[in-house]
Amino acid sequence: MSAVRKLKLKPQPKVFHAAMLVTRAEEWWVEADTAEEARALLASGRGHHAALGERVHVELEELFED
Repeated sequence: MSAVRKLKLKPQPKVFHAAMLVTRAEEWWVEADTAEEARALLASGRGHHAALGERVHVELEELFED
């Protein structure tokens, strides 16, 4: 038996792509006269982004096979 036949070749792994839902805890800031006004401004997206923060949750939404 030849050396090539003795060698068991492993199949190459497949490549998979995925759509992931990633939630981050970020720091934002806003200037306001009251906490209520600050909440309203931040909720409307009118705050300022201070830092990216850590990933707090990752969820697989969809898996694609090439």
